[in-house]
Amino acid sequence: MANGFVHTVQKDGQWVNEIEGNGMLGGVHATKDEAVSVGRARAHQDQTEHVIHKEDGTIGERNSYGNDPASRTG
Repeated sequence: MANGFVHTVQKDGQWVNEIEGNGMLGGVHATKDEAVSVGRARAHQDQTEHVIHKEDGTIGERNSYGNDPASRTG
């Protein structure tokens, strides 16, 4: 399991994936969709959260791929 969540973010006009506490994952991606696909695959593999940021840096989407509590309220 990963040490932290996988974040898909834009840096210097290019999309990258980062793992909290471990730095960049792989290389740069020309499109957001390409970066999201790679980030999602890694989050699935590591059974962790995938946080997808908008161009302005705010969180646009968040998905969990493991270790969710058995029961949630609501």
